[in-house]
Amino acid sequence: MGLYIEARIRTDLDELWARTQDPSRHQRWDLRFTEIDYLPRAEGEPQRFRYATRVLPFLKIAGTGVFAGEKERPDGTRTSALRFAAPRPLSLLAEGSGYWRYVPDGDAVRFLTGYDYRPRWGAFGALADRLLFRPLMGWATAWSFDRLRLWLERGITPERALLSWLTELAVRALVVTVSCTGLGLESFLRLFGTLAPAMAYLWPLILLVTVSLALFASPPCTPAARRCLRTPPTRVRAPSLLGTLENPR
Repeated sequence: MGLYIEARIRTDLDELWARTQDPSRHQRWDLRFTEIDYLPRAEGEPQRFRYATRVLPFLKIAGTGVFAGEKERPDGTRTSALRFAAPRPLSLLAEGSGYWRYVPDGDAVRFLTGYDYRPRWGAFGALADRLLFRPLMGWATAWSFDRLRLWLERGITPERALLSWLTELAVRALVVTVSCTGLGLESFLRLFGTLAPAMAYLWPLILLVTVSLALFASPPCTPAARRCLRTPPTRVRAPSLLGTLENPR
C-alpha cells in the first residue's frame, strides 16, 4: 500500500518548485531528511543524490537516489520523480520510488506526492513497517508538507515552525497532566461553596473538553499533519517519467 499526501499551498509555482528542488532548502523543511546532497553527473544524465537521516545522536541512515523533473508540461503542471535505495542493513527501508506533482489551482498549487518502498528484515520488517514505520512516514511527510506551507504562506521559517511545534507539545503535555491530576482535587471544588455539588458533576466534563482541546486543537502557526489530504480524491497513477529512471546502486 503506497503513501499519498497532498497539501494546497497559496504560493507561486516557481517559488514552490525552488524550495522543493533545491537540496539546501528541501532538507530544511522535510522532517524525513537530515542531509541531501547532489552528486556529480554527466551531461544529459538524471541527477543523482545522497541523503541521510539521523535517527539517533550517534546513528545516521544514509542512501542514494536518482531523480528527474519536468518543469514545462503542456497542461501547466510540473512533475518530479525519483528512485532511492538504502544499502545499509540497519535501515528498514531497502529501496523505493515516488513522485511529486505540482498542480496549479487558482491562487494556489496542489502539491502532492505518492511513494512506496520495500522493507527489509523479512517477516519482522514487514510487520514493523505496517504497524509503526509506514504510519510514521505518512505522518512525517504530511507534517513536513504543512511546515513547507507555513514557510511559503506565512513566512514562518522551518526552524521557527519546529520550535513552535515543540513548545506546543510541551504545553499539551502540561495541560493533559494538570487536567488528569485535577480529577481528584476535592479541595478545589470546595472553593465553589454551595455550587460545589453542581461543579462535581460539571468538573469531569470541563476537564474532558480541556484535554480534547489540548490533544486535537492546532494553532495556525504550527505544523499539523491533519491539515493535509492523506487519501487521493481520484485514482492516481505514477508519472511515466518514473519509468525512465534506473534503480540507484
